[in-house]
Amino acid sequence: MTGTTTNSPPRPATSSTSMSPSAQQVWKRVRGLLIALAILLVAGIALAAVRSGDQHGRLDPRSADPLGSRAVAELLKDRGVSTRVVTTLAEATDGAGPDTTLVVTSPNLLTFHQQRMLRGATETSGGRTVLLSAGPPSVDILAPDVISAPDTSVAARDPRCSMPAARSAGAVDIGGVRYDTDSPKADACYPTGGLPSLLRVDAPDGGDTVLLGSPDLLYNERLAKQGNASLALQLLGSRPHIVWYLPSLGDPSATESGSGNGDDNSGDSSDERQEQEAAGGGESSFLDLIPSGWLWGTLQLALAAVLAAVWRSRRLGPVVAERLPVAIRASEATEGRARLYRKANARDRAASVLRKETRTRLASLLGVPPSEAHTPEALVPAVSAQLPDSSRDPRTLLFGPAPADDAALIRLTDQLDALEREVRTS
Repeated sequence: MTGTTTNSPPRPATSSTSMSPSAQQVWKRVRGLLIALAILLVAGIALAAVRSGDQHGRLDPRSADPLGSRAVAELLKDRGVSTRVVTTLAEATDGAGPDTTLVVTSPNLLTFHQQRMLRGATETSGGRTVLLSAGPPSVDILAPDVISAPDTSVAARDPRCSMPAARSAGAVDIGGVRYDTDSPKADACYPTGGLPSLLRVDAPDGGDTVLLGSPDLLYNERLAKQGNASLALQLLGSRPHIVWYLPSLGDPSATESGSGNGDDNSGDSSDERQEQEAAGGGESSFLDLIPSGWLWGTLQLALAAVLAAVWRSRRLGPVVAERLPVAIRASEATEGRARLYRKANARDRAASVLRKETRTRLASLLGVPPSEAHTPEALVPAVSAQLPDSSRDPRTLLFGPAPADDAALIRLTDQLDALEREVRTS
């Protein structure tokens, strides 16, 4: 019986396979993520547009946020006190003078060089310098006669001092960093545990430095509570002008070393500078310069990424065993594997596979435990006992070196086959 064969038309060449996802499948997989990213982007733009009005940040006298300070700036303006916001050290030092109150909102974020420059400009200006939440990174330089102590919680506290501004204001919301000083010309108010959170220290030229352990009484949301407004107006309104210094990361002075600068009036030597840096008066770390909002935002994005990974992994489900579309003969699989070994010139690997399978079968025939089938001390004596008159060396055949060429590999195959036949027939 003769059969007929038909030639099927050739298929068009394509780079994809039956397992490659189509464009529609790819879209279905990624559309949820793309939609989520689009919603997040639109929400961020909308939120930025809504909040781009008068909101300029924490302790900013232009900001109407709960943590802004626009309210106190407006009250000072009604009393004839002007407020100028600056973001660079040069503007802050140029504005210092006997008729000016310099407010430094984040003294701890200033570098070592910036602190020395600021100290050199304010100690002889004759004006008032107000440091908010100044801690160990800045107190040692900006207020050398003052020592900072661990923070305390912010709460309504009574002044318990003779400073006129504090006595007339009464209880205010204060806390944060506490201070101590040996200076005889100092006012220490609102103490907790014997240490004040408000300290005023006189300067030799007629000016003074005021340290506030916490800036809470300057916030818009707290200004109308307790005596916060009274104390804020008296501390900041003693001069007709206010220079409100908001340190920024873009300030060129933050990258200067300060060595050899004529404006640096401090006579500290290199060794003294190293000691001050070790004591906590050095440059702030990178994390200290990052606003807390960015850190929380990064944490939330990391958590969202972990949740998305868990969600995607759960969608895949458990592994499902599927039957192959075609059955492959054992001889074809063996031949294909042999071709791969030959193409890779892997005679050592091929010989190792042949010997391993032979040892496994011999161990089963001789009653050697499977765990000892590949141990020469256990298998070789058992094989030799079955073939006392054989000229073959079982150890060399079963555990010998790799063949040097293809002919040696073929001989090894024949010898292993002959050895196994002898064991079976013995």
